[in-house]
Amino acid sequence: MNIEGKVALIAGGTSGLGFAVAERLLAAGADVVVMGRDAERGHKALVELGEGASFAAGDITDPDDVAAAVAVAERRGGPHIVVNCAGATGAGRVVGSKGPLPLAEFQRLVQVNLIGTFDLVRTSAAAMLRRAQGADDGEGEPEERGVIVCTSSIAAYDGQQGQAAYAASKAGVVGMTLPLARDLAGHAVRVVTVAPGLFDTPMFAALPDRVRGALVGGTPFPRRLGRPEEFAALVRHVVENPMINGEVVRLDGASRLATT
Repeated sequence: MNIEGKVALIAGGTSGLGFAVAERLLAAGADVVVMGRDAERGHKALVELGEGASFAAGDITDPDDVAAAVAVAERRGGPHIVVNCAGATGAGRVVGSKGPLPLAEFQRLVQVNLIGTFDLVRTSAAAMLRRAQGADDGEGEPEERGVIVCTSSIAAYDGQQGQAAYAASKAGVVGMTLPLARDLAGHAVRVVTVAPGLFDTPMFAALPDRVRGALVGGTPFPRRLGRPEEFAALVRHVVENPMINGEVVRLDGASRLATT
């Protein structure tokens, strides 16, 4: 998909990976709508992003908020590109010193990371399908209506102790990527998931220095945290490369999480 002139909706776009994606797509000529829960942070993001960006306040776990954000993009002629970087993390062993992990914590992570992702996919895909399809691409294929990029995690594959809930929520995103792509293929909409490793984001910054150091030390090369702009560069390539569909791409410097 040619990004220039397209409308992109980025959930979790006011900071971290999502903000980097917004910057990258704006630079490529897209009109960008960033969605986030914090209005103050959203307006700060708009100041930094500049012309071509708008903010839709909302929580990824609220279907009304998701629908409202998609409607903002639809009024601007899109969405053509949807990227979900909204997510939550948490840790706790299935049975700890205070007893079993509260079921509410498991439900919270699944609600944010898995159900929220699915809701954004279904709602934005419906909006894409309401938009008339253009002419073919010159090679007998229909013009793409849209590209949807979800965010999982390498924890979906090798979650550590205390990550059962988080890993399950992210593994669900991995598991639904191919069937989502198959469901939407006949409508010329692609679905791709990126599974990042250890990236320098506000979420990772909240971890103790000891934990951060141990995790970074387990990354073969480059032995450092990933940079949000590297995640954004991959998202841009996914959008522009029509053969990437139904795939989960690890972006992790060959990192494999240890047991603890």
